Amino acid sequence: MISMETFAKSGSFARQITDQRGVYSILEYNKLSGYASANPVDAFYRAKQGVRKKQVLIQLKGGNGIILQAGAMQMMLGNINSDANIGGVGGLVRGIFSATANKESAIKPKYSGDGIVVLEPTWKYILLEDLAEWGGSMVLDDGLFLSCESTVGIRTVARNNLSSAIAGGEGLFNTMLTGSGVVCLESNVPRDELICIDLNNDTVKIDGNMAIAWSGSLQFTVERSMKGLIGSAVSGEGLVNVYRGTGRILVAAV
Repeated sequence: MISMETFAKSGSFARQITDQRGVYSILEYNKLSGYASANPVDAFYRAKQGVRKKQVLIQLKGGNGIILQAGAMQMMLGNINSDANIGGVGGLVRGIFSATANKESAIKPKYSGDGIVVLEPTWKYILLEDLAEWGGSMVLDDGLFLSCESTVGIRTVARNNLSSAIAGGEGLFNTMLTGSGVVCLESNVPRDELICIDLNNDTVKIDGNMAIAWSGSLQFTVERSMKGLIGSAVSGEGLVNVYRGTGRILVAAV
């Protein structure tokens, strides 16, 4: 069977593994010379900015397997089994509701066995996060989820109050990941440009919906930036998103 190292090195210097965590590896292409790889103008400016196409490689060796966004799989190498992972009629209804609520696929298939699963290439940035570092739960901004180990539970959670949903700009529902294992996220911002804030019984206030992920243990509300309507109006900030408690926040500041 083809090993992950063999797959990554085929094509000489054209690609390399830039990060690994759990069953996940990020394969980054140094250069794409194929005619259909990108619009020439887009390719020129991406090269100038150092933006490279990436693929996620997943090494399965029996065990629990992984869960993917529908349509994310490109290739399966080895003895890999796939399952729709619907969970009966009730699971399908919940999946359709979740897809409507947070803009993600209704069905998230499960893959298990021995071999390699290769995901579709993307220009976005891949974040590999261990839920143990998030206190066992993580709430995601819409469209961030790509994959997770099957030991991770996925559910849709509603806002605690209408103020956080309507005024906070984050929507009524979000995807929450709970349990243990590594999760794979697809971000518009690279990891080294994200601000990671660890709270210990503390408070963070953010102007705008720039937090892309936060621990499920944090309380999220929307409040005035200053006491009183006049003070908020004079400050020019108005309402701010407030996170309280103990946990972690990832912020895309730019």
